[in-house]
Amino acid sequence: MPIVDTAIYRDGIRSTEPVTLDQTFEELRDHGGFAWIGMYRPTEDELRSVAVEFGLHPLSVEDALTGHQRPKIERYGDVLFIVLRSARYLDAPEEVEFGEVHLFIGPNFAISIRHAESPDLGRVRKRLQSAPELLALGPHAVLYAIFDEVVDEFTPVILGLENDIDEIEGQIFDGDSAVSKRIYKLAGEAMAFQRATHPLVDILNRLEEGYEQNQVDVELRRNLHDVLDHCLKAVEKSDSFRALLQNALTVQSTLVTQNQNEEMRALSKASIEQGDQVKKISGWAAILFAPTLIAAIYGMNFKFMPELDWPLGYPFAVGLMAVSAVVLYVVFKKRDWL
Repeated sequence: MPIVDTAIYRDGIRSTEPVTLDQTFEELRDHGGFAWIGMYRPTEDELRSVAVEFGLHPLSVEDALTGHQRPKIERYGDVLFIVLRSARYLDAPEEVEFGEVHLFIGPNFAISIRHAESPDLGRVRKRLQSAPELLALGPHAVLYAIFDEVVDEFTPVILGLENDIDEIEGQIFDGDSAVSKRIYKLAGEAMAFQRATHPLVDILNRLEEGYEQNQVDVELRRNLHDVLDHCLKAVEKSDSFRALLQNALTVQSTLVTQNQNEEMRALSKASIEQGDQVKKISGWAAILFAPTLIAAIYGMNFKFMPELDWPLGYPFAVGLMAVSAVVLYVVFKKRDWL
């Protein structure tokens, strides 16, 4: 069974470690205290067996089995069902990995169900066990500690995303063609980070509204309020990341458009210059064509060509060639073809 750790705590001390759920339930009934059961990716049968022992609502169990839930808080009688989205920054691939943890907080039990590698609930348990005065406050102390761990893990994510965005700014102005793809990828991570952080504020506010009803200790309330402050800062950062990436995408699109316009201008200039050269060549070809045509006609030397016996035939032909060439030159010059 994927129960990572089970223990019963009394007065902030780890008292017993039941082997089975039946033993856990009997120990609570006979000797009091509260149980903390940590599970990792349980199957349907495994989770339903826990649900039967602790009377968990079927709808909350169904959500815990389904996974991929948005962060939320729901109350079923005297049991709180809370979904948290965790996040951690992976340095090697430079990306954010998101996890999910479900919590059932009852009068004498805390059940944590982890669906990913983060958050590290083993570390949370050790930290709590080293602070008996906090653990003595009951299942809500477990809720606080897990909440605090999830929000603390946002800090490396924020630093990692800040660094990635700084790198993107350099890529944009260096003309890196791969920057658009990276912006879209980071924008997706920023949106997922928003979805992980924004609902936590509402969850903490709703928890605060129920402090009196659940008789939450004053010190624990202060700790949870401190978590809320850190969560608000994470929310502000996630919003700023979204805005920065939108601006980066706008700047990138503008620079791409400018480059395309410059290329079009360069192509247009080259086309115009090429057209000018074609006009010059065509003009000179036309100027040379007229004398060539005249010379070709008179060079056929047919016997019955009247101009062959005319004394002025040769100078007339040469003059006609010269005049046609000059006239065409003047016409093309006026039209800026030469």
